[in-house]
Amino acid sequence: MTYRNILAVATMATFLFTNCSSTDKKTVADPKIRTKHDDKADSLLLVYNPDKGDKFIANFVETLHKKYGFNGNMLVAKDGKIIYEKAIGWADYLHRDSLKINSEFELASVTKTFTGVAIMQLVEKGKLSLSDNVKKFFPNFPYEGITVKLLLTHRSGMMNYVYFTDGIWKDKKKPMSNMDVMNLIAEHKPARYAAPDTRFHYNNSNFMVLGAIIEKVTGKKYADYMMENVFKPAGMKHTHVYSTTVYPKIPVDVVGHDRTWRYSVVQNFLDGPVGDKGIYSTIHDLVLYDHALRNGRLLTKASLDSAYTGHNKPVNGHFNYGYGWRMFDGENGRKVVYHTGWWHGFRHIYVRDLDKNIIVIFLGNLTNGSLMHLDDLYKYLKMPVIRKGAYSGNGSLPGSDED
Repeated sequence: MTYRNILAVATMATFLFTNCSSTDKKTVADPKIRTKHDDKADSLLLVYNPDKGDKFIANFVETLHKKYGFNGNMLVAKDGKIIYEKAIGWADYLHRDSLKINSEFELASVTKTFTGVAIMQLVEKGKLSLSDNVKKFFPNFPYEGITVKLLLTHRSGMMNYVYFTDGIWKDKKKPMSNMDVMNLIAEHKPARYAAPDTRFHYNNSNFMVLGAIIEKVTGKKYADYMMENVFKPAGMKHTHVYSTTVYPKIPVDVVGHDRTWRYSVVQNFLDGPVGDKGIYSTIHDLVLYDHALRNGRLLTKASLDSAYTGHNKPVNGHFNYGYGWRMFDGENGRKVVYHTGWWHGFRHIYVRDLDKNIIVIFLGNLTNGSLMHLDDLYKYLKMPVIRKGAYSGNGSLPGSDED
């Protein structure tokens, strides 16, 4: 090899090394660079062999079904592997349709975690600020001093639109949109529960308004924004936003049932607003959602740390609320984030133990209180007992219909 060739090779090697090094540094240093989902890698997270399912959990779920009437889909994963999953009972009792493991459920208030993620994405992009006043986006909003942060943390003091609109929206066959509710609030100026930032009061209005803000800031429907910026990046192929303003009949097979099998709960005008509810998903897609949050596909670590920080006075010393997440803060930094859901015949709990890498998911379509009996499962998994006695008052009782 000639000297000229040797020099050329050395120069090229130096260029490649320098270029690769700078790329690596950029990847590490720039928090806005997102990892992309890999279908093959994601599919490995969903592998499950029923013959190797956890026997204790299997017996526990069978008892929960037979003794307490749990009807729905459930899953427990640990360290990135599903250790037990089960679809048990009816998707639609009237037609005797059985649930399938990929059945889509209305997530009810578990939707709030997604809305919180979307808001934090827009903060990262500089599209809005946590300190922004709602009046910045909706000048006719009748309340002073309510910011994006107060909405995220349920400290706005707003009334609950679910009850406020019931006597005002005359045509119950016509669904409301988020903007319909915003206009009703502007017109009627309903009394608040409390002054802004004086107390925690969980209610759906906060996240309904956040849904409206997402649409205002992005110029897109909430459903379109979530699909493009959350569901697809997370690899969630069986997750959708369904509103009765778009779908006269929600296109899923799972029907909500109220406490007994006597009747199913039909969607109505209150299934129009989204952000506080309205996302439909599966237990497997919720595993992918957890994974996408953990590996930085959706938000930076700084944003997640903020979302997982309690912004209210802890209840019972451990339970709090962040930006769309309920949480348990234990000793030695133990962090568990979760959300419950209860809406029109659906009742759920979605738990993510961030330190022990455990996911517990129960999606139910029979609101009979069976999910109040999960203590033994939490103890078996060596997790905090999440539900019983976690909250009191302010619309957040374990039996509340606003959870």
